[in-house]
Formats: sequence, structure tokens, C-alpha cells
Amino acid sequence: MARPREFDTDEAIRKAADVFWAKGYEDASLPDLLEGMGLTRGSLYKAFQDKKSLYLRVLDHYETVAVDKAVRRLTDISVPDGRRRVLGLFKGVVQAVSDGDRRGCLLCTAAAGNEMSDPEIAAAVNNGLRRIRDALAVALSASPLHDTMQPDARATLANVLLTQYIGLRVLARSCLPLGIVEQSGRGIEELLRAR
Repeated sequence: MARPREFDTDEAIRKAADVFWAKGYEDASLPDLLEGMGLTRGSLYKAFQDKKSLYLRVLDHYETVAVDKAVRRLTDISVPDGRRRVLGLFKGVVQAVSDGDRRGCLLCTAAAGNEMSDPEIAAAVNNGLRRIRDALAVALSASPLHDTMQPDARATLANVLLTQYIGLRVLARSCLPLGIVEQSGRGIEELLRAR
């Protein structure tokens, strides 16, 4: 009879996320993960098979928690002006950095790393980023300043906003002065005023 797991899988995934956030996928060694997760080698392999499988589970968890939250914010019809939804997303990033969260976005960090050479990891990262881009397009279609744009132009602006989002989330990790991050956030307001 198989013994029941002696740890909470979701908690182990959250702890693994912290290790990958701090060290990146390539530099997170097995000892780093074991220490950070509080697991033995056998428990990690039995529950998650290998480092890549664990990382994919971490990315899936991150998408469920963080990407879903961003998508909800961008598609929230209780905020009728989609431009305000977009600005709220970027202000949230600036506020997180202001509050001391310099981790950035796990997907954005992965997108800038060598792990993107792995097709499965790239697909997981790209799926999350695509969902954010699509939600940005939804928000723009509800913006009085942007709802009359041609669909191709609105899609282009959503892509530009996604690149700005990724850049701002990576910039958050750089430990540059907060003023630079705040100015980048204000630049989004200017971008969304321009037509």
C-alpha cells in the first residue's frame, strides 16, 4: 500500500516558485529546491518527477493565481472605462514595487531567460502572456479613447502594452530607483492618451 504524501503539494509548489523567482530556472539547483521546499530528493521526484516538470507546475500555478487576477482586472465590466482597467494594472505593478516587492513577474522573468529554448516551457510562458495581451485588447475595446480604433490597430496597441508590461515587470527586479519605475508607469498614461 502506498504511503500518503506527508506534505502539501500546493505549498511545495509555492515554495518552489520562490526558489525559481530568486534564482531563475537554470540556476535553481536541486539542493536549492530541496532546501527551499523542505523536501527530500525522493519526495520531490515522486511528486514532481524532475525539475522541468516541477517548473511547469509552478508556471501553471502562477498562471492560475497571477495571470487570472490580471485578466479579471482587465476584463472587469464593473469598471466601464477599459483605459482605467489598463492603468489600474500598471499602477498595481508600480504599487507592488513601492511596497517592496521586487520579484517582478515569474512569466516575464522566464520570457527573458534561456529556459525559453525549451518548447514546453516556452508554450506555458507564451500562453500566460497571450492571455494578458488578449485581456489588454478587451480593455482597449471598452475604452472611449480606443473603442473606435480598427481591430488591427487595437491589437497592435495591445501588443505594445504587453511589451511595456513585461519591461516594467523585469525592471522591477533591477533594483533601480523607484522613480524610474514610477516614470515608466506614468509613460503608459501618456501612451494611452496618444491617438
